[in-house]
Amino acid sequence: PHVIVRFFTVPKVSDARKSAGYALAFICVVYTTIPAVAAFSRLNLSESVNEVAYTEAPAWFSKWENTGLIAWRDKNDDGVIQYRAGAAFNPAKPLFVETEDRGKHGERLLSNQATDNANEIYVDRDIMVMANPEIAQLPNWVVALIAAGAVAAALSTAAGLLLVISSSISHDLMKRTFMNNITDRQELAFARIAAVAAIVMAGWFGINPPAFVAQTVAFAFGMAAASLFPPIVMGIFSKRINKQGAIAGMLVGLFMTVGYIVYFNFIEPSSNKAENWWFGISPTGIGTLGAAVNMAVAIVISRFTAEPPAEVQDMVDDIRIPAGAGVAHHH
Repeated sequence: PHVIVRFFTVPKVSDARKSAGYALAFICVVYTTIPAVAAFSRLNLSESVNEVAYTEAPAWFSKWENTGLIAWRDKNDDGVIQYRAGAAFNPAKPLFVETEDRGKHGERLLSNQATDNANEIYVDRDIMVMANPEIAQLPNWVVALIAAGAVAAALSTAAGLLLVISSSISHDLMKRTFMNNITDRQELAFARIAAVAAIVMAGWFGINPPAFVAQTVAFAFGMAAASLFPPIVMGIFSKRINKQGAIAGMLVGLFMTVGYIVYFNFIEPSSNKAENWWFGISPTGIGTLGAAVNMAVAIVISRFTAEPPAEVQDMVDDIRIPAGAGVAHHH
C-alpha cells in the first residue's frame, strides 16, 4: 500500500487504476525473480569456496566467520573446504548433549548438527543478501549502497508500521470502539503505550526469531493475506459484504492460518513434510488458502445477515468513483 499510493497522484480515477495496475505488474516481476537471485547467490558461494584450501579462502569468508554467521568445520582433516548438499554444523548450537542412554563418553552428537554428511560449511541464510555483493566481488561502494538500502528499508518499514499500530490501537480501537469519550491526551497516551508494546514484542522476536528472515516475512504476509486482504478487497468491490461477514471471515482465516503455522513449526515440527501438508501447501504459503476460506465465510455469513446500511453502500460507490474525480480541474 505505501508503494501503490504514490501512483494515485493523477487527475482521473481511471489513470490511478491504470498506474496502480502497472505498478503491481512490475512489483510482481521483482518478487518472482527473487528465487533466481537466491540461486545465483548460492552458486557464487559454491564457486568461491568449494574445494578451496582454508588458508586461501577469500577475505570475506573470514570476515563473516568472525560474526558466527558463517562457519567451517574440517570433518575429514584435509584443510580443504567442502561445500556439499545437506545441513552443516551450526556453531550457535551445542555440539554434545547428555542422554539417558549414555555412550562411551557419556554423551552423543546431536543429529541436527549434521555430522553424518560431507558438507563442512555452515551459512546463516539471513546473511545471503548482505554477503552476496562481497561474494560476487562487487566494488565496496556497491556493498555500502546495499547495506544502506537494507537499513533504510528496515527503518522506514518499521517506522510506518509502528505509526499504524499505535494509531489503530489508540484511535480505531479505543476511541471509536471501546472508550468514545476519551480526550486527545488520553488517546495520545494509548498510542504511546501501544508503540512501546509493539517495540518490545518486535525486539523479542528479533532476538528470538521463530524462523529465518524469509520464513518470518512469509508467515507475516500469510497472516495478513488470510485476515486483512479479503475484507479490504470485498469491501471495495462488493456492497453486500457486511461487518458480520467480514469479522467472521477474518477470524476464521486468521485462526486457520496461525494454527497451521504453529502446528507444523512449533507443536509438531517433525511432521513438517510435504506428505503431511494440506493440498501440498507449506506453512509459509498457507495464507493463500486462508484468504480463500476467509472470502467464502464472509460471503456466506453476509448472505444470511442484514445488508450494510445505505450510507456504507454510498461510501463504497464514492470509493469506486469519487465525486468530481472524472476530469482534471484547474485551481
